[in-house]
Amino acid sequence: MIEKIHKSEAEWKQLLSPEQFNVLRQAGTERAFSSALNKEYGRGSYVCAGCDLPLFESDTKFDSGTGWPSFYAPIEGSVETKRDFMMILPRTEYHCARCGGHQGHVFNDGPEPTGQRWCNNGVALKFIPS
Repeated sequence: MIEKIHKSEAEWKQLLSPEQFNVLRQAGTERAFSSALNKEYGRGSYVCAGCDLPLFESDTKFDSGTGWPSFYAPIEGSVETKRDFMMILPRTEYHCARCGGHQGHVFNDGPEPTGQRWCNNGVALKFIPS
C-alpha cells in the first residue's frame, strides 16, 4: 500500500513549475510534441514530477506517434484510475497513487502484451536513468 501525500494548493504551487501545476493539480494537458521525454529512450524509470513515485519502467515505453510519452503498462500499484467526462465521451484518466497528480489517459490502442496506451504528459514525469 502506498502512503498518500496531501499538500495544500499553495504548497503545490511552491514545489511545481506553472506547467507542472496545470497538469498535475488541474488536470491540464501539455501541447503534443512539446516534451523532451517524448523522444527519451534510455534505460531507467519515469517518476511522478510531483512526488518522485516510480510510475513506468523504460522497457514499457513505445513511440505512439501521438506526441506524448506512451507506455503499454505502469508499474503495478503506482497509478489509480477514474472515469473522465471532460471531452464528452468517457475516457479513463490515471493519476499518481501517492500524490494524486494527474498524469494522462489510458486507451486500448497500444501494443502487445497489454494492448493499452498509457498516454502521459511529459511535464508530469521525470526520467531517472539507471
